[in-house]
Amino acid sequence: MPKNKGHQDLEEMNRNKSITLYKNRVRRNKLIILTFIASTVIIAFYALNKGAAPTAFIEIINAFFHSNDELAAIVLWNIRMPRILAGIFAGAGLALAGCVMQTNLRNPLASPSTLGISGAAAFGANIAIVFFNAGVVRNSSEAVMISNPYLVTICAFVGAVIAMFFILLIARIKSFSPESIVLAGVAFSSLFSAGSTLIQYFASDYQVAAMVFWTFGDLGRISWSELKLLFLVTAAACVYVFFHRWDYNAIDSGEESARSLGVDVSKVRFESMFAASLLTAISVSFMGIIGFVGLVAPQMMKRLLGADHRFLIPASAIMGSFLLLLSDTIARTLLSPVVLPVGVITSFFGAPLFLFLLVRGYSKT
Repeated sequence: MPKNKGHQDLEEMNRNKSITLYKNRVRRNKLIILTFIASTVIIAFYALNKGAAPTAFIEIINAFFHSNDELAAIVLWNIRMPRILAGIFAGAGLALAGCVMQTNLRNPLASPSTLGISGAAAFGANIAIVFFNAGVVRNSSEAVMISNPYLVTICAFVGAVIAMFFILLIARIKSFSPESIVLAGVAFSSLFSAGSTLIQYFASDYQVAAMVFWTFGDLGRISWSELKLLFLVTAAACVYVFFHRWDYNAIDSGEESARSLGVDVSKVRFESMFAASLLTAISVSFMGIIGFVGLVAPQMMKRLLGADHRFLIPASAIMGSFLLLLSDTIARTLLSPVVLPVGVITSFFGAPLFLFLLVRGYSKT
């Protein structure tokens, strides 16, 4: 009896120790997420005061409360605020798309850019610009704009879905091996890039200008009406993905394990990849190609928080917002008043990490 009681005490002690460790880990994960939320807010306030227009911070703050300073109000509501919100929403959407792709394909290198989804969306948008006249020259000052963003979004979405369909097909044939998925993404990216080049070859000057202008990842071109659509799609996808967080945890441990737990893997995978394609398409069609955010953000948070999707999903979205907003702020201030395309800055962040994962990191994730 004393021996049994000692064994029970040891089990109770181990159980209490495990509970304490779990609570500490949950507390730590929440603290990390709150830290990045606070960092994003700080960068947003900093970005409000930075730009080519000579406005003081107090003038920008006063413009929130209907100040008579017309210049500050224009800078705030027409230029900087849409740009900051676009960085937050698009960054969250791209990171969420990358997180979903990496989980469902069980491949840490999966992201909209590495799988060729962004390139396919660009190809679809180029078709809309050239064959449906969705890109026009605004005036003689060489300003180019997208006249029908909804048509561009639809075509970009169709391109993204077609690429995603073939990648899923190849992944199923090759049993979802990471190498086959990445190689398929490289092949599709090259294929759609060649298609875009062919379209440009036969396009008129202003159509080529619209396509090249559109291809550069840039947050400055988005308007309030497009921002509303971007917010609605991103919010709906966030709700859907977070609702399936337990399914992703099960899929992460293997398809057979997930099925034994009652998860309809095929249905969850199809719906999730559909949502990821929509997120990618709407970001690419409004702001051009912004690479590596979908790859970098989920990987960084996975290494900080672990693979529990209860934390990984919101943390990836917040990290995506943080990275894209930080990159855009750097793009606007590094060579001010010259504004660099934000896609260039995100590629400088993402390319080294991508190489790091290829060389030594991804097999251990």
